[in-house]
Amino acid sequence: MTTNSEFQWVLKGRCYKLGHDVWHAGGVVPNWIITGRHFDPQEIIPHLFEETDPGFHTRCKPGDIIVTGKNFGMGPKMNGYIAMQALGLGLVCESMPFLAYRAAIGCGVRVLTDCVNVSEFCETGDELEINFRDGFFINHTKDIRREYPPLPDALMEIVELGGNAGWLKHWQAQQQAGGPA
Repeated sequence: MTTNSEFQWVLKGRCYKLGHDVWHAGGVVPNWIITGRHFDPQEIIPHLFEETDPGFHTRCKPGDIIVTGKNFGMGPKMNGYIAMQALGLGLVCESMPFLAYRAAIGCGVRVLTDCVNVSEFCETGDELEINFRDGFFINHTKDIRREYPPLPDALMEIVELGGNAGWLKHWQAQQQAGGPA
């Protein structure tokens, strides 16, 4: 695995808690972002979570963490994950459909899923620390610590390189240099 020494696997930031069954279209971003095929992060960011948490983009900072219940990001779309990655946010959820997980990883979002009852251990505004490489969840506000399944090793390089596009650029550079595939 190629390592980027500047990449941060541990995020420390504010919790933004969402509920269960958050659809991508209408929950993560408005449907018109998806149907209009908007992929520029600067166009998407002002609309990230605008129907779920109005004004979110003005309050969040790099390192903040979205915590959700079950079935986050339903609908195999990637527009919201593009904005989340550009903002430097992390995502921790109880569950998300496979295609949503694939889209998040493909956009380079640090994500932990299958985090049983994680939404019970935090509230919006809590100070969290998440180690996505090792699966550690710490709520400093409530002094709660949990261990969850970490991001699989096979996906770490994709996330570290910024998603599928970054991984492909890296792979192409290695091919041109005659290095290993």
